[in-house]
Amino acid sequence: MRYLTAGESHGQALTAIIEGIPAGLALSAELINKELKRRQGGYGRGARMRIESDRVHISSGVRHGQTTGAPITLTLQNKDHQKWLDIMAVEAVEEQIKFKRKITHPRPGHADLVGGIKYRFDDLRNALERSSARETAMRVAVGAVAKAVLTELGIETANHVLVFGGIEVAVPEAMPFTDIKKAAEASDLSIVNPKQEATIKAHIDQVKKEGDTLGGIIETIIHGLPAGLGSYVQWDRKLDAKIAQAVLSINAFKGVEFGMGFDMGYQKGSQVMDEIIWHETSGYSRRTNRLGGFEAGMTTGQPIVVKGVMKPIPTLYKPLMSVDTETHEPYKATVERSDPTALPAAGVVMENVVATVITKEILEQFPSDNMIDLKQAFFAYCDYVHHF
Repeated sequence: MRYLTAGESHGQALTAIIEGIPAGLALSAELINKELKRRQGGYGRGARMRIESDRVHISSGVRHGQTTGAPITLTLQNKDHQKWLDIMAVEAVEEQIKFKRKITHPRPGHADLVGGIKYRFDDLRNALERSSARETAMRVAVGAVAKAVLTELGIETANHVLVFGGIEVAVPEAMPFTDIKKAAEASDLSIVNPKQEATIKAHIDQVKKEGDTLGGIIETIIHGLPAGLGSYVQWDRKLDAKIAQAVLSINAFKGVEFGMGFDMGYQKGSQVMDEIIWHETSGYSRRTNRLGGFEAGMTTGQPIVVKGVMKPIPTLYKPLMSVDTETHEPYKATVERSDPTALPAAGVVMENVVATVITKEILEQFPSDNMIDLKQAFFAYCDYVHHF
């Protein structure tokens, strides 16, 4: 499985082409749209979410509600593009139009300046448009297709916010996966402790008044994987490394950890490793899951637990100082439409990005042209692991 995305934040549309999805997978635009709606929700989202109501168009690779094995083409129209027809025109335009919404005051923390330097842009908008988090809508659409494959294999995914703008969410100890998923999806903050919602929302409102933004830490959980996905034989085949790269590819994500993560640096080995147990009915398992479901780049059969840290959104309504790229004079950074926080949406993106990596790994380990063959191969392997 592989895919490419294309499109700009205020361009005509976002597009993705996905190759490698087996034939015979039940897939509809409505299934993808449900996932896109999750991304557009969440407390703290701004005006763009009231403009866009993402509805995907599938133009290839699906017939009569079933994938055909051919490349799948997904398109998301940008409704906001109607206000940017001249500014984002594909064809050559008059000189005065080029200066409309031109950006020469790069925002600290965004791609504006470095992208302009790298690609030799005199208008930094060219960097801004492609590097915008709007692109993550298509990452979610691709993830929805990947999750459809995982669902057929009995694999579930969830995400929730652990730290929201410096406020640590109190997560009940040993909270079951199903409870985490249910509670987080019922919360417009994507947290599992409803008692903290009022405090966090008040914090978001105050930060918004100050013209500032908030980041946080998100946890994604993948439940139902067998032991042995990934490999230790080469550095680039380690599945946790692939997930780490994918998480860090999400806009504004700056760190990733598995299980106990960086806390392991403060512990002894006996406080970190997951003891192995065996039962005649369930086979091998672990007493704990401190390593987050991985050993030596391979799944252990425990849930995958991966955390990602998202920096505060770099577009500030009370902008930081910058420099005009034409005059080199100090100026306040450009202000584009932004949100005080996008953590709940980022959690949906992270969940779908991780799901995409897992699906790709499964399709590499169990190459199949159709879902019948994939399910037979996957469940046969699960049975082998169970009786090892």
